[in-house]
Amino acid sequence: MGRRVGVYGGTFDPVHRGHLRVAAAVVEAFGLERLLLVPAFVPPHKRRQAISAAYHRYAMIALATMDEPALCGSTIELEAPARPFTIETLHRLGAEDPEARLFFVMGADSFAEVTTWREHERILGGTDVIVAARPGVAVGAGHLAPQLQTRVVDLRGGRRPAPEMLARPRVYLTDYVAEDVSATEIRAAVAAGRPVAGLLPEAVAGYIAKYNLYQKEE
Repeated sequence: MGRRVGVYGGTFDPVHRGHLRVAAAVVEAFGLERLLLVPAFVPPHKRRQAISAAYHRYAMIALATMDEPALCGSTIELEAPARPFTIETLHRLGAEDPEARLFFVMGADSFAEVTTWREHERILGGTDVIVAARPGVAVGAGHLAPQLQTRVVDLRGGRRPAPEMLARPRVYLTDYVAEDVSATEIRAAVAAGRPVAGLLPEAVAGYIAKYNLYQKEE
C-alpha cells in the first residue's frame, strides 16, 4: 500500500494550536509517516480577502513544526502559484513521491463547500480524504453526489479506521479534536492588542509580533 503521507492544505494565517492538534491526531489515527502542512499561495476561494504574504505563512508553519518530527511545511503551492488548485497539488505530490499513499486533510468548513472546488469528484473519488470536525460546523455528506456518498466512512466518536477500511481510498469523517480556535479571532485579537498566548505556539506569536502582522485587521 506504500507509505502513508498526509497533506493538510489551508491558508494558515496564522497556523495555530487547532491546526497542530488536528495534524497530530490524524498522524496517530491513520498511521501516517509524515504530514505536510501546505500553505496556499493565494487560496482560490479567498482571492478577494486580504491575507498575509505566503512567505510569512510558510515561516510560521516552519517555526510551529520544528519540534514535531512527523509534521513539516511544504512549499509546493508557493513554487507554483499559477496552479493553486488542490487537484493539481495532489497530482504534483503524487508525481514527486509515487510510492506514497496520500491522505488529504480538510476542515469541516471546507468540506461543506467542497462541491465548489475544481474537479472535486476526482479528489473525493480517488484520494483518501480526512474531514476534521470544527466546533459549530455540521459535518455530513448530504451535499455530495450519491456515488460519492457511498465512499464516506463515519469515524466520529473518536473511532480509528479498521485495516479493512484502508483497503481503498475513502472519505473519513472525524472528530478527534474539538478545538475552538479560529485564525480570524487570533488576527482580531492581535490587532486589538489582546493576548494570544496558548492559542498558537510561542515561536509563532513571537514571529507575528516581530513582523507586525495583523496590525491592520478590521
